[in-house]
Amino acid sequence: MILDIVIVATLVAAAAVLLAPNLRRWPVWRAMVTPLASIIGSGFLILGPLLHHAYGVWAPLVMAGLCLVAWGFGGAIRDNIAFLGDSGSGGQDHWSESLASAVLGFAYMISVAYYLNLLGSFALSLTPFDTPYFARLLTSAVYLVIGAVGWTLGFKMLESMEYGSVTVKLAIIAALLVALGVYFAQTAADGRLVLDAPRETGLAAITLAFGLIVTVQGFETSRYLGRNYDAQTRIRSMRMAQIVATVIYLIYIVLVAYSFTASTGPLSETAIVHMMGQVSPILPFLLVAAALAAQFSAAVADTNGSGGLVSELSRKRIPQRQAYALTVAVGLGITWAANAFEIIAYASRAFAAYYCLQASIAAVRVWPTHKTRACVYAGLAVLGALMVIFGRSFE
Repeated sequence: MILDIVIVATLVAAAAVLLAPNLRRWPVWRAMVTPLASIIGSGFLILGPLLHHAYGVWAPLVMAGLCLVAWGFGGAIRDNIAFLGDSGSGGQDHWSESLASAVLGFAYMISVAYYLNLLGSFALSLTPFDTPYFARLLTSAVYLVIGAVGWTLGFKMLESMEYGSVTVKLAIIAALLVALGVYFAQTAADGRLVLDAPRETGLAAITLAFGLIVTVQGFETSRYLGRNYDAQTRIRSMRMAQIVATVIYLIYIVLVAYSFTASTGPLSETAIVHMMGQVSPILPFLLVAAALAAQFSAAVADTNGSGGLVSELSRKRIPQRQAYALTVAVGLGITWAANAFEIIAYASRAFAAYYCLQASIAAVRVWPTHKTRACVYAGLAVLGALMVIFGRSFE
């Protein structure tokens, strides 16, 4: 009972801070909302049980590795933002930038399908309609809502919808971390900390990690917000978004990995809901709400990014609103053709291809003045290529 009160109090306090007018008016925070929404759109929901199930005691180390690789790719993209300047355009004059943007457009279409399919699964996880068929029906309905709003009202309305959902999500994450912290402390005091052996080892463990890069993806959306924010604001906000997301991920994974025994049965995308029921009876309901907010905000963030890059590639001939309709059409097809874990792997490969290209471009651009950094980017480009080739889905 006391823990439930602490959870609610944390939720209210975090929401009050996030809704403060001064924070909402801060340009860097406004620019940070889009990449942050995408980065932690699903990771904190699905990564905890998945990494714990696959890697056991080593789950936090794998999470740190994913975040480190994402930071490296983010550095390459930040250098490319600085090169392109305040407009965020000009890359279409170079075949490499055009190719990277085209690959990212495809990746966004898959990732939006990933986010919204998780939304459908979580929304029905505590109801009698918890089946793949009804989850896909709900996913399709949300797709149509986002497409309609994007087509009729455009970026500003989508951004406003996104801010509200991000606020809900971050407030619930704060409450979740506090509850997990208390549970972890009690478990440690009782001498019951869990040190599960990994189920995935060797090459299989590496290729599975390659297939999870999409769960820390999202920072690249800053690259395509040049119409709304200057280059320095986008660079700073992307860096801050990655730092905040990394801190959230690492704390969360540590608390989950050493507090719970991994399930011996099949792992579902909604496993976190039932796991958190052991901590507090109200957490499953809060997590479902967080899932709806997280997946919606992440889907909107990537829809915005998709619209921006398609407009850039077409030299403004294709409005962003028409790009939203294309994203919806492709996503509906993916929704009815694949399951959540398959979509994660497909999206990871697509984003790895994009990061490979961006790291390659950055390596060439910084070579004349920063040779060591150029070598790091070249290594990341090779890593991205390996992820495309060998990344696999969780089974």
